[in-house]
Amino acid sequence: MKILITGGKGMLGRTLQEEFSEHELIIADLPEADITDPAGFDVFLAKAAPDAVIHCAAMTAVDKCESEVDFAYKLNAFGTANVAAACNRHKVRLIAISTDYVFEGNADRPYNEFDKPNGGNTIYGKSKFAGEEVIRNHCPDHVICRISWLYGHGGPSFVHAMMKLADGTRPALKVVADQHGNPTSTTAVARQLRNILERRALVGTFHMTCEGEATWAEFAAEIFRIAGKDQKIIPCTTDEFPRPAPRPKNSRLDKMMLRITGLPPMPDWREALAEFMKTESF
Repeated sequence: MKILITGGKGMLGRTLQEEFSEHELIIADLPEADITDPAGFDVFLAKAAPDAVIHCAAMTAVDKCESEVDFAYKLNAFGTANVAAACNRHKVRLIAISTDYVFEGNADRPYNEFDKPNGGNTIYGKSKFAGEEVIRNHCPDHVICRISWLYGHGGPSFVHAMMKLADGTRPALKVVADQHGNPTSTTAVARQLRNILERRALVGTFHMTCEGEATWAEFAAEIFRIAGKDQKIIPCTTDEFPRPAPRPKNSRLDKMMLRITGLPPMPDWREALAEFMKTESF
């Protein structure tokens, strides 16, 4: 299969290159391709003639999106519209990566794929939700995959940040304990995307976070336990770490669509983290 990956040099894109090495891969990242150039990307896609596009390219710096609103929408919404329209014109299946930030994050349960998002409370979430909507409008042959709390080889990620901070110079680390999510490895996402690619008739929105949930403090504690680091953690509140973009208290995603379609479940987050830590160099 010939697969074009936008944002192929990013953390998830790099993992996809490793996991899909038996396929013919085309990396559509700057400077090879610019998704914000409609005509240019259309020509690039037509020449590449892939069987599928995995659209990872996005502005994911949540706080930076708050100060660079136009650029966030240019990349996450307008750029995605260009990818979707080009895929539709050239009859290419589109698999696009989205985020839990499309929800407000205040529900008392995990969000499933049939809960109605509204873009949440951040420019990042609103621009990504706009990207989802243009995909639905411009490219019927699509799968949208929402992920959250992602980490992968080479980072940057929460796992890499915690390992860097636990260098023995800090008696204790304050870590937020009132946000809940599903820590998720890029490898787990890539393996599930393989299943999506193999089932050509699947369309719609799928949640692809690992099973089980944790707070950031619990996530950090498990990182240190696996790494054998005796690092003290002090649980704290979100309010103690004010950021330009508000963080959702609830980032948990329910994988209803995986169950409905008979796809295999995502791995438990602790198992996925342990697998990752065995091979990552910090």
